[in-house]
Amino acid sequence: MLRFAYNTNGCAYHRLDDALELIAESGYQGVALTLDANHFDPLADDYEAAAERLAARLRELDLGLVVETGALYLLDPREAQEPSLLHPTEEGRKRRIDLIRRAVRIGEICEAEAVTFFAGRRLRSVTQENAGAWLLDGLCQIAEIGSAAGVTVALEPVPGQMIGTLDDFMLVREALKQMVGVPPALSLDVGHCLVTNERDPASAVKEFAPVLGSVAIEDMVKGVHEHLPLGQGDMDIRAVLTALDDVGFEKLISVELPLQSMRAHEVIPAMMDVLQDCLPSD
Repeated sequence: MLRFAYNTNGCAYHRLDDALELIAESGYQGVALTLDANHFDPLADDYEAAAERLAARLRELDLGLVVETGALYLLDPREAQEPSLLHPTEEGRKRRIDLIRRAVRIGEICEAEAVTFFAGRRLRSVTQENAGAWLLDGLCQIAEIGSAAGVTVALEPVPGQMIGTLDDFMLVREALKQMVGVPPALSLDVGHCLVTNERDPASAVKEFAPVLGSVAIEDMVKGVHEHLPLGQGDMDIRAVLTALDDVGFEKLISVELPLQSMRAHEVIPAMMDVLQDCLPSD
């Protein structure tokens, strides 16, 4: 049975507890928590105590959890998603790894199914050689952090970033196999397949099933990186869900609609209706 979650970056104007209740009431089996200042600040001194409270609330609502680390301005109020693993300063790269370390700790406390992260963009001041070295070093550290905590860490290819395609992911995963025991899993956003046009989304699910650590879904128009409500783009939702069912994917499938926060009270239940209509028949 396929299980669905809703990402909190799509209900940014709700208090976290109100968002969790709305998600649970709408029939989702989990939540994808984007760590951010407005819902759950992982940089707060008492973040572990907050995670304990969150874990208790998730148990009350019978919700599973995926932890996301893609907030735009959590670490830098002026540069989106910076510093990344490719930041030109060692201090910046350490800040990103520390954020992921904290995310893994939150995931450990809350028994999350996965913690997702991204590589980042190579800035003009950074050479390809340095970016590659810093990326592998950061990925090794993250893999070790996840392994030590018993938490799945999953790398998300993002169009326009250094790891922007599924082929990019496989290249670094193969390199990491020689460096760490358990390389990061794949965080697959099926909409990104429409942006890069490298693979059909359903085909990507089947091809990468052995390394899937997390899956996100939304609609997109081919070639345009804009998260749209399901049914408003070119995504064959039924084919994707059928592929996930065929490969026996049991983890949460997270609906990610960061541009829909103003309509979250309507969109959250509406997306569950669409998903239910597109479920594969027995």
